[in-house]
Amino acid sequence: MYSFYYFWCMQNHDFFMQICLNLASKAFPYNAPNPMVGCVIVCDNKIIGQGYHKKYGKKHAEVNAIESVENKELLLKSTLYVNLEPCSHFGKTPPCSNIIIKHKIPNVVIGCVDSNSKVSGSGIQKLKDAGINVSTGILEKKSRYLNRRFFTFHEKKRPYIILKWAKSKDGLMAPKNQTGSFWMTSKESKKLVHRWRSEEQAILVGKNTVIKDDPQLTVRECKGKNPIRITIDKKLQISKDMKIFNNDASTIVFNQIMNKEINTTKFFKISFENLIDNILLYLYKIGIQSVIIEGGQKILKSFIDINQWDEARIFTTKKMLKEGLKSPILVNLKGVKKQIGDDTLEIIHNK
Repeated sequence: MYSFYYFWCMQNHDFFMQICLNLASKAFPYNAPNPMVGCVIVCDNKIIGQGYHKKYGKKHAEVNAIESVENKELLLKSTLYVNLEPCSHFGKTPPCSNIIIKHKIPNVVIGCVDSNSKVSGSGIQKLKDAGINVSTGILEKKSRYLNRRFFTFHEKKRPYIILKWAKSKDGLMAPKNQTGSFWMTSKESKKLVHRWRSEEQAILVGKNTVIKDDPQLTVRECKGKNPIRITIDKKLQISKDMKIFNNDASTIVFNQIMNKEINTTKFFKISFENLIDNILLYLYKIGIQSVIIEGGQKILKSFIDINQWDEARIFTTKKMLKEGLKSPILVNLKGVKKQIGDDTLEIIHNK
């Protein structure tokens, strides 16, 4: 039978781990490709230090938290909370597990194990070997969800895939015989989409979308970094005058003809047999952890058909098109809905 003390400890663990998660989320998306990590140090049930990993290449959360403690002697009787297993290898910074051991912190509470092959339990083992009391699995689902891009990349060996599209009230993506760019969502939704672009490492559209819409695929409605632009052009039919080839962002063109680099554009020759899997493998190899797919119908369906997607973000507008291109359908999957301007946004996770 569990004691009252056990439940008291677990509730406190949850409370302090949630603070770690709140701190960690402040770094998004500047942490990429590193995970989001927050850390708090607690002595006598009071927080005496806290920190988070602010940017790729900068100090890790545990280091920032330890450095923030004014009286370092308190570390000798403290508990360190962190939402991800402390690293055990030398990268751009020294191993956090070494620093924790150096300061003789007796207790460490961890949200989830780091599945990166460079860590994957070795940080925990190093702490235990040093005599530190280690607890794991505190708010584990929340900890993994926060870093879903990171975990998908390391565990599935591919980027985290976000499908995004808009449809009319009668379930159509575009009017019949569309020519030129067509945007049916509200200005609020457009601003949100640009924010999403700034949060992901890459954005992918098909050849037909480039030819019909001539999109820039950059961040303009908010501040943020442009994603790497990706398109699929088997026979290199896209005109070099299209905006996707300007120097505002890097571009990758998957094709069946050549490997070549021209200014900020890289043409990569790839097998079109099992095309999507080949693209995802290439993106994994060059370290792309997340891709947002912005259509059109054919390219979205190609990811859905082989079940290579993690999240779908679908806008439904008040417009009626009557005739046109039908929206993809995700069978037996429901998500969370909210209102964005005049549009309804549904976010669905692929379980």
